Amino acid sequence: MGITVRGYETDTQGHLNQAVYLQYAEHARWSLLQACGIRQSAMVDRRIGPVTVETTIRYRRELRAGDEVEVSCAFVWGEGKTFVIEQTVTKADGTVAAELSAVCGLLDLEKRKLFPDPRAAFRELAAEPAALGLG
Repeated sequence: MGITVRGYETDTQGHLNQAVYLQYAEHARWSLLQACGIRQSAMVDRRIGPVTVETTIRYRRELRAGDEVEVSCAFVWGEGKTFVIEQTVTKADGTVAAELSAVCGLLDLEKRKLFPDPRAAFRELAAEPAALGLG
């Protein structure tokens, strides 16, 4: 997913503000879900919602206003209630600006507990589950 860094997203040093990296990552995640046929409204209707329980950001190179970046998004599945979303923010010249890793789950909005098998819920919701690593 392509994004252009906007001036108002930068800090006093002219660097992309650290909190904006999280916004870019979240935007890429929802874009991927939508591309798979999963709408936020469908999740709300089913009373489930994605949650992030931990995020790590590794800043590699600065981003400045006007920079064009791509934000990747890959779901990494393991066993249990959580999964990992790995993301890379890459400048147009191929330079990696940041790497993000988030431990996530799917929350049952009624019980306020994580689903025991988030893969099954995503398979049910997705028209194209392969893009989520659920071939």
